[in-house]
Amino acid sequence: MPEKLIPSGKQKSLFMIHVVVFLLANAALWAYWYYIQGANKTWVYPWGIWITAAWGLSLIGHWAATFTNYSDAGNEDYLRQLKN
Repeated sequence: MPEKLIPSGKQKSLFMIHVVVFLLANAALWAYWYYIQGANKTWVYPWGIWITAAWGLSLIGHWAATFTNYSDAGNEDYLRQLKN
């Protein structure tokens, strides 16, 4: 079974930066939708859900790449063959 790789501190910090930017940007996006576009007074199409959903999926992918990474024994063989 492949060995589970421990994420480095830099990988963890980059993921946390991604989370913080996601939260701040989405808070701003939804505040704009609610207050500037007038969703608090009348119905306005919630267009921000598409941005939040797509970005959320990329955030899940970033989490998976950071915390569920395994070594690939075939990669070392591939790199060795590239040198020859």
